Amino acid sequence: MPRRAPDHQPARPTWRCGTCGIAWPCSTAKLRLLATYRLDRPALLAHLAALQAEAAANLAALNPSAAPADLSGRFTGWASAR
Repeated sequence: MPRRAPDHQPARPTWRCGTCGIAWPCSTAKLRLLATYRLDRPALLAHLAALQAEAAANLAALNPSAAPADLSGRFTGWASAR
């Protein structure tokens, strides 16, 4: 039976990659997202913005006394057209 490739999904509420453990989206997740949305960059950015809002809420709930993190570079900055 062939092995299924790791899917590199975010582990909520920490928003670390469930496969490699680094901040999500990891490099593999970014490549997969770009491939999935290759014909619709605005839809990719809308999807990432929704995930960014969810991540901000999750991370704020984990540590309410911390200043809100700027997640835009992590979630949408890399996907913007250059």
